Amino acid sequence: MTPTGPKITMLLGAFALAVTSVPATAQFGSLLNSSKRGADKADNCGKGKKGDRGRGALGGLLGGAVDELARSAGISSWVPVPEFSDQLSESIACRLDPEEQKQAAEATLEATRAEGEDAVPEVGASASWTSATRENVSGTSTVTSRDASQGSLDCITVTDVVIIEGEEARAEKRMCRAPGSARYSIVA
Repeated sequence: MTPTGPKITMLLGAFALAVTSVPATAQFGSLLNSSKRGADKADNCGKGKKGDRGRGALGGLLGGAVDELARSAGISSWVPVPEFSDQLSESIACRLDPEEQKQAAEATLEATRAEGEDAVPEVGASASWTSATRENVSGTSTVTSRDASQGSLDCITVTDVVIIEGEEARAEKRMCRAPGSARYSIVA
């Protein structure tokens, strides 16, 4: 379905109404607050965050129309599956459908798995996956560093790389495990 003249006119009218009703700091906050890291901006699947008044106002007026136009243009965004939130960053999960999120989480578990009670995954340990649901979608999880000891926690950094239709997305995540735990999980 392609956008028609009335839909575009309605969308532009709603946008103009929303922009004029939102304070300038909310409208241009992202331009003025350029010190925010790119990874933070990519999280939350492009949805509004708490305290973001401008995005909330726009989202209420334009959410449905924008989602419909994005779907018709073939642009997808998925919601992170809570079951995998300890293994996947939101910026990666939002690009993957639920089955791909499962595959990516399993790759992280495989890359961070080490045999034995006191064993640790080696830097460079990696696991790859290829989407079972979409063509031209794949990814890897690689242990890229071992963090200095944080008390009793054993911590590592894992880098996820996802390739969708030739476009690469990359995210680092700090993962730790408590003594006696066999599994690493993302920490804030």
